[in-house]
Amino acid sequence: MKWFRCIVFGKVQHVFYRKFVSQAMMRAGFKGYVRNLDDGTVEVLFFVYDEEEELPIAHRIIEEGSPMSEVEGFECEEIEEVDHHGDGFVVRY
Repeated sequence: MKWFRCIVFGKVQHVFYRKFVSQAMMRAGFKGYVRNLDDGTVEVLFFVYDEEEELPIAHRIIEEGSPMSEVEGFECEEIEEVDHHGDGFVVRY
């Protein structure tokens, strides 16, 4: 059981990227959040129970994005300190 934080680069703000990712992650059973960052990137934080099975699913959702987005890449890292309470996957503002 691990938390991951990904930073997504490209045309990912003002193109419904957060909505797409939050809905897709929720449907896939993840808990966490997605939010815009001041530098134009998007942060996606999520929890996995089975890293081998679930991490590729999360990466595919992050990389696909909304039809209007253009994901140029993303970087993920495992994290220990998490500021997330509750179940489900949400958009943070």
